[in-house]
Amino acid sequence: MGFWDYVVWPFARLLEILYNQTHNYGIAVILFALVVNLILLPFMAKSKKSMMRTTRFQPRLKELEERHKGNQQKYQEEVMKLYREEKISPMSGCLWSLLPFPILIALYSVIRQPLERMMGLSESQVSTITKWVTKNLNFSADGWGSYKEIGISDAIHNNWDKVVDAIGDFGGKLMDLDYSFLGINLGTIPDFKIWNYFDKGSDVLLPAIGLFLIPVIAAFLSWASMKVSQWNNPQPATGNAASSMKMMNFMMPIMSIWICFVMPAALGVYWIANSIFGMARDFVLTKHYKKKLDAEDAERLAREKEKADEIERRRLETEKLRSEGATTRNKNSSKKNIQAQQKQAQEERRAATEKAERSAKRSRMGIEEAEVSPSQVGNRRYARGRAYDPNRFGTAFVQETDEAERIPELDETEENTEA
Repeated sequence: MGFWDYVVWPFARLLEILYNQTHNYGIAVILFALVVNLILLPFMAKSKKSMMRTTRFQPRLKELEERHKGNQQKYQEEVMKLYREEKISPMSGCLWSLLPFPILIALYSVIRQPLERMMGLSESQVSTITKWVTKNLNFSADGWGSYKEIGISDAIHNNWDKVVDAIGDFGGKLMDLDYSFLGINLGTIPDFKIWNYFDKGSDVLLPAIGLFLIPVIAAFLSWASMKVSQWNNPQPATGNAASSMKMMNFMMPIMSIWICFVMPAALGVYWIANSIFGMARDFVLTKHYKKKLDAEDAERLAREKEKADEIERRRLETEKLRSEGATTRNKNSSKKNIQAQQKQAQEERRAATEKAERSAKRSRMGIEEAEVSPSQVGNRRYARGRAYDPNRFGTAFVQETDEAERIPELDETEENTEA
């Protein structure tokens, strides 16, 4: 078995079980659509919630667009920041909504090859049945094209006893598939040239009209399901999103009617049932998440209001202190500067402690401290030059210089202390 065989296998088994329980191919296909919708419900619910949340943030996105008009890079940065803060994934809504299409392709494979997929017959067994049906039932595969197995299984149903008596049921694998549903053979392909049947009898015309109506109903319900989704979850009236939505409203019905006119009618029945179940699901999920998102929006607005009130309170408090002259300006009030000052003070204390310990150790060992040169600054012994003489211009000048150097340091210390 190849990879695609493993993908198709569970859908084939599901349709087989449903048919064995109902003995009606049309009802089995409708129940198949129901089961698939129930399985996909958690994923579609996630998609619905993401789409509704994204839609609710459209006014905020519009506000960001106006604020950063002319700066597309800044706008994109702010949009991504908003999505991160609100935990929104714009693509998640689209990705989950694409899940039904692989399922439709898998169902098409099961319907097109009932002998291999649904009954699980091998290629040799299918070849044996084909040869016998062609020889004994005058079956011609030319008129069926790629749907040859549907024609063979329909011929087997019409001659069930004869086939089983002649070649057996292959260990119980062979199934008596009845494609009739409401007077229509779901194994046939609808013909859009309905006028070719007007001169036929009612036994031919009525089934042809029923087959013709299946693609039409499928296209209408496809359009209606999108409209229901848009009514429950309003979309932007302008912009690229609105243009894309209009294009989808136009293309999806056309694609639906085309698929249902070129494939067996059973797929059209599935499409109709899937659209009906989808509208019901959309209505329930919209009602559920509307309440939930309304509560989330109320909490978010309350947080934003609380934050704005706190900012306003601080502003008013600052204005009051400023009017009373009780505010002081601290040049080094930033967190970075305060941390740098604290780190410097800590290093100075550690250096002073280490110096005192070294002096005490030398004193115990009888080592005299070297005379400190007047030129020394820190560990640099001749920082002011080897010929530096502090009394070169007299004692009074030295005292005035020391005072001039010390006063700014004291002023800065006092300013930091007041802050």
